[in-house]
Amino acid sequence: MSEFRKLSDSFYASPQVTPQEISEAAAMGITLVVNNRPDGEAPDQPEGAAIEAATRAAGMDYLAIPIGSAGFSEPQVEQLQDALAAASGPVLGFCRSGTRSTLLWSLARARTGENPEEISEAAASAGYDVSPVRPAMDMFAASARS
Repeated sequence: MSEFRKLSDSFYASPQVTPQEISEAAAMGITLVVNNRPDGEAPDQPEGAAIEAATRAAGMDYLAIPIGSAGFSEPQVEQLQDALAAASGPVLGFCRSGTRSTLLWSLARARTGENPEEISEAAASAGYDVSPVRPAMDMFAASARS
């Protein structure tokens, strides 16, 4: 059983998914799966290619935006922002625990000018803490509004 956590009507975050759980995402109407976990991070993790194959076989799009130990970069935030804007339906982001996916989503939403407090509340209601990136969220939101 998957642990897809709803952050908004258009985005879900999840811990590591398996190819078998991809059918659950398709049944929920997910149209894009975003992999935020680098391959080889853990010996028991499915390879991105296996997740991509299952995703495409289920009729969904797939995008890899790996977030490693170096953390987040603005190009990664922009890549997710563009993917969210272009998605034809809900998006599922995943990593080891769902935290990196949530943090990246938070930054991408703030970059569009959304209210960081509302983004933080949405993440908290799904069980995620975005305080590590809150200063960057505030900066992105302020820049988008100016």
